[in-house]
Amino acid sequence: MVTNPPVLPRPRPEPIVIEGRYGRLEPLSVAHAQDLFHAFSQEPQRFEFLPDAPPRDVADMRAWIERAMKSDDYLFHTVVDRASGQACGRQSLMRVVPEHGVIEIGNILWGPQMARSRLATEAFYLAARYVFDTLAYRRFEWKCNDRNEPSKAAALRFGFTFEGVFRQHMWVKGLSRDTAWFSILDREWPPMRARFERWLDPSNFDAGGRQRSKLGAASG
Repeated sequence: MVTNPPVLPRPRPEPIVIEGRYGRLEPLSVAHAQDLFHAFSQEPQRFEFLPDAPPRDVADMRAWIERAMKSDDYLFHTVVDRASGQACGRQSLMRVVPEHGVIEIGNILWGPQMARSRLATEAFYLAARYVFDTLAYRRFEWKCNDRNEPSKAAALRFGFTFEGVFRQHMWVKGLSRDTAWFSILDREWPPMRARFERWLDPSNFDAGGRQRSKLGAASG
């Protein structure tokens, strides 16, 4: 039974700084161009399933950022590592539908230095916490090319429910794309939030930064 449903429409997300223990989300800025170019140029194959191409140089990265900042559909944040102070990834809140309380996280590109790290998991957690706890959205979505196995695995690890595949859903970079859909609902978030917070606690990691328990296995 659903009780105390949120008042709709919900507010749109704002370009704010969201602080975490290991990093923070900062609104995307041209000031991040140098760091992001360094992060993204190391493994250009990471752009295979993204709509944009790898940046050729810092100027190209800056030009992409300037275009992204003008988008009405994407609100981009840069992931900044607290330890180094460097920007090492990007992600966006997109396809926002305030009247239904639905929002998607997408266009995610985490550089190799944060892949499969505490920082990557926290970057997702900070976005989800903002969506559910601050904005009170009802549904949080993750969509990706059905051929993108790492993205689908990440969605399941983070606790999304797989909902199916939209066949011939999009045409991207000259190819037909089938899209895998995933979601988290507001009523599912509270136990997920607790699980993320237990996993992200420093006590869950040894001196070498290796996890003691997996995200799905973290329990009180």
